Amino acid sequence: MSATSPAAVVVLAAGEGTRMKSKTPKVLHEISGRSLVGHVVAAARELEPQHLVVVVGHASEQVTAHLNAGDAPVRTAFQAEQNGTGHAVRMGLEELGGTVDGTVIVVCGDTPLLSGGTLGALAATHAADANAVTVLTAEVPDSTGYGRIVRDPATGAVTEIVEHKDATDEQRAIREINSGVFAFDGSLLADALGKVRTDNSQGEEYLTDVLSILREAGHRVGASVAGDHREILGINNRLQLAEARRLMNERLLERAMLAGVTIVDPASTLIDATVTYERDAVVHPGTQLLGSTHLGEDSEVGPNSRIEDTLVGAGARVDNSVTLSAEIGPGATVGPYAYLRPGTRLGVRSKAGTYVEMKNATIGEGTKVPHLSYVGDATIGDHTNIGAASVFVNYDGVAKHHTTIGSHCRTGSDNMFVAPVTVGDGVYTAAGSVITKDVPSGSLAVARGQQRNIEGWVARKRPGSAAAQAAQASSQGADGES
Repeated sequence: MSATSPAAVVVLAAGEGTRMKSKTPKVLHEISGRSLVGHVVAAARELEPQHLVVVVGHASEQVTAHLNAGDAPVRTAFQAEQNGTGHAVRMGLEELGGTVDGTVIVVCGDTPLLSGGTLGALAATHAADANAVTVLTAEVPDSTGYGRIVRDPATGAVTEIVEHKDATDEQRAIREINSGVFAFDGSLLADALGKVRTDNSQGEEYLTDVLSILREAGHRVGASVAGDHREILGINNRLQLAEARRLMNERLLERAMLAGVTIVDPASTLIDATVTYERDAVVHPGTQLLGSTHLGEDSEVGPNSRIEDTLVGAGARVDNSVTLSAEIGPGATVGPYAYLRPGTRLGVRSKAGTYVEMKNATIGEGTKVPHLSYVGDATIGDHTNIGAASVFVNYDGVAKHHTTIGSHCRTGSDNMFVAPVTVGDGVYTAAGSVITKDVPSGSLAVARGQQRNIEGWVARKRPGSAAAQAAQASSQGADGES
């Protein structure tokens, strides 16, 4: 915890967000791998506050469950009726005992671009200037619709926040706006909230009224200007959601590139906030890096790949493929057009080739499944080769069963392995075999019917057909040659 760590951060997330036109609560809409409120909570945690509380209201059970789903549950306060931002903060403080000694930062749950660095600068300014309230502000190209920050020309202190509809022409020319994010002296905040009135057009308790209450009591109200005005953007509809996603993606890609990752085409690449990587990884166009994915050093993914919750080992290659909750070992290759489903683990320098699907399968070092195969619920040893068009028949209509194939095996094309079945080390299987019984190590397994040729069948059964004519011409040609 740093010297400027706040005593508490209160996140306001009780609103419904009707302009989203969605059954999903606004703060649970996602960009870049986290919900809107999840991004705000992550930024708040960078400050290492003593207390963190999210005020919930609309769909409170759903929002609370979401906040508690991760490894670090979040404390919540319930606002039964949405009676304004002041009322919401009061509910948050009551959850923390009513009064908090020290700095209290209030943020909105729909501002996903807000960074921990900007919140840290707000807390530092608040402490350095000994303010009762410090407003996070930003200078924007177009301030239409925003509350303007009016300052004392002599001291730079904030004298008032004027809403656009109430501003004079001179005030409307001001480009510094209110973000809705504040740092408060905790004890002064609790007292001032008790004095907030509801005699306004909405009949609500406005948090901004606290500023005038404290200023009239002789306390200083200051401001901290965000370095990038886009950080304070709130999300109210799908257009703004898409714009925030674009901006967040640009930020995350920039971070990856500065860390040594080659992003060949940033414009066509998506990356989540939770993705990690090592230097000299390469990402080709049209690729999505999602969830808890990690790219190892010198790995190469894409083009046109979806890599989700997947560990990609050093020097591994994924080409035009989809991988979900998989582990790809160092030097392994995937694709093109492979599908790795949850539970797949590829060993060092192994291969899942073209049009190969795997699920809950462990593939040993150097083992290859080159093409046109399904491997489900299986363990395959080291340095084995699985022939083309092989199917691991794992489902009997009721339950899934496991197949084990040993090391240094060579299985033929068009094999069916009907689970449960075990194939030992060093085994060969003939093409077209259906393996239903265990195969001892070092054996050749042949499980197919004998071939029988019925000569003249086409002429008798398909007389006059193109096939019959071709066969007759071939026979006459052979007779002429003889």
